[in-house]
Formats: sequence, C-alpha cells, structure tokens
Amino acid sequence: MTLAQLIFLAAAAVTLVAAIMVVTSPRLIHAGLWLILSLAGIAVLFILLDNGFLAVVQVAIYIDAIAILIIIAVMLTRAVMSDADRQINRMGLAAAFASLILLAGLLAMVLQVPAASPAPLVEAEVNLDALGRALVDVDGFILPFEVASVMLVAALVGAILVAMAPARGD
Repeated sequence: MTLAQLIFLAAAAVTLVAAIMVVTSPRLIHAGLWLILSLAGIAVLFILLDNGFLAVVQVAIYIDAIAILIIIAVMLTRAVMSDADRQINRMGLAAAFASLILLAGLLAMVLQVPAASPAPLVEAEVNLDALGRALVDVDGFILPFEVASVMLVAALVGAILVAMAPARGD
C-alpha cells in the first residue's frame, strides 16, 4: 500500500467520523467544530486528486467563511448555554430507514453507469482562467455568486435578530 493510499484512507476515515459526529453531537458548538474537521478532510481529498485550486477554495470558502458563520450564528442564538437535549427521538428509526433506501437507490444508479476513461488533462492555467472569467461574466456565474453572498448576509442578520433580547413592554 502506497503512502497516498494510506493518506486517502486516513482522510476518508476522519471525514466520515467527523460527518457522523456533526449529526450526533449533543451540543451545537461541537457540531460546528466537527463540521470544520469534516470539511478539512474533504480538502485533503482534493489535494490527493491533484486539484490544489479546489482544495484552497474548500478551505477559503467553506472552512473559513461558512463554518465561522455557523459558529457565530450558533453562539448568537444562545442555544449553547442550554442543557444538551437528547439527539435521538422517535423519528430516528424512520430516518435511518429512509437513509438506507436512499443509499440503495444511489448505489443502483451508480452501478448502471458504465466505467469511463479518465478525461484528458488540459492545461491547468487555461481552466483557471476560464473559471475566473465565468465567475465575473454577466452570462456566467455572477448571479448565483451574488445570491449566495446575499443569503450569507441574510443568515447573519437573522442570527442577530434571534439573539436580541425581546423588548419588554411597560
């Protein structure tokens, strides 16, 4: 087994365990921290795929921006201060069953796709140049890019409104 395979297995295991801990963690702040670890594992997988650009984007956008925004929003809601409630409820069994059905459907769909030869490698600078132009081109991805930024601002404003103490009527 090569070093790259060992790193892949370790990164995949860390990512999987962290993803499971995100949904089973009793405290929201811990779930946010596990999310950061899970996203970091995905960045390592991008590095193993020789795609440094997507690894940097993963770190810069998801880990730095969205994970920190999630942690700030969680802290602002004061849900961190309350006692931890049970994370398992009566719908847990139904959710596990629905997850298994989804997994079976996805596996059936993936197994129907014939194996394809890898795409020929193109010059990396050409792809990055085209991506950069598409992000700021009016006919490209500027509208989804701006919608995502507006949604992030709206989430932050919503977190501040939720965190504000209610006004007492005298």
